Amino acid sequence: MASFEKLKGRRREDYRYILDYRTRWADNDMYQHMNNSIYNFLYDSVVNTYLIEHCGLSPSGSEQHGLVVHSHSDYFASISFPAVAEVALRVNKLGKSSVTYEIAVFEKGLDEVRAVGEFVHVFVQRSTGRPTASGMSDEMRRGLERILVVETKENKL
Repeated sequence: MASFEKLKGRRREDYRYILDYRTRWADNDMYQHMNNSIYNFLYDSVVNTYLIEHCGLSPSGSEQHGLVVHSHSDYFASISFPAVAEVALRVNKLGKSSVTYEIAVFEKGLDEVRAVGEFVHVFVQRSTGRPTASGMSDEMRRGLERILVVETKENKL
């Protein structure tokens, strides 16, 4: 994952897919901002919406499904009801059976990113709970490649 400062500078154009989420009164906690648990809900929602719409995932019927093996979030600013959150998605790493997503939460109408999270799926066979020898399906891989972002490393001599 990128450095804290680099993540804090993320913009919508750094991502390939964005989903709007209208915050709810119940999303706020006693501090009057969206509770940290809601961010994980948003991360899961944007990832699975993308997988269903663009990668052929059928949650109850696909032979393979993704298991979350890692999640992480950095928070930079608050968002609270009644805001509209824009949940942005990209793929940072694509392996044989695993994928590393980066998800950002923006507030509609504001430029600064509110939070950036990382979410790792390992695709496993439904019947065994283990990755297959061939990895994820071709349809899944093609869909994920569409939002893959490859950042070049800057040479600092």
